[in-house]
Amino acid sequence: MGNNKSTVSGSYIIIVGIVSFIVAICFTLLSETFASKLNSVVLSFAFLIIIIIINLLADIVGTAVTAASHIPFNSKAAKQIRGAPQGLQLIRNADKVANFSNDMIGDITTTVGGALGISIVVQIIRQEPALNQFWLNILITALIAAVIVSGKAYAKMIALTHPDDVIFIIGRILAKIEEYTGYNPFQKRRSSRKMKGE
Repeated sequence: MGNNKSTVSGSYIIIVGIVSFIVAICFTLLSETFASKLNSVVLSFAFLIIIIIINLLADIVGTAVTAASHIPFNSKAAKQIRGAPQGLQLIRNADKVANFSNDMIGDITTTVGGALGISIVVQIIRQEPALNQFWLNILITALIAAVIVSGKAYAKMIALTHPDDVIFIIGRILAKIEEYTGYNPFQKRRSSRKMKGE
């Protein structure tokens, strides 16, 4: 049985690849700056925690959007409740949102987190040369993997237990952003549909 609800196109796949490349460079440069320029194990660990939190939040959104129902959002949108139209747009573009959250943000932050772990090991060895770099590298890498995997399990539990609530929160955030900046990530798509209808 085929899935006819996908909104992913060939051009979207190309754009996602380019954006992923740029985002990965930005994240990596930022992590390298923290690791080498600041040369602080504490700050590097703090940045690693931020990276992991971003990873888990992205996983919550990506999982929730595929499990959320459009029915309550239709009702809320009809009542003009702030965030409902944006939540409905997220659900209608669930495949793109999940790809952006789980694949782009999730995978990039996981990769950057691993690279940052190696940088932290180098910094620790500089301060404590007597430590064994081989085992320290294994320990830090295993610790990061354990935190991310267990964190993702918890994130998925939240997302699947309260998918509508999660998407409504994100919808309200997007509504706030749209209110102050006028930016709507789905605006172009809506406009193009309207033009086709005319």
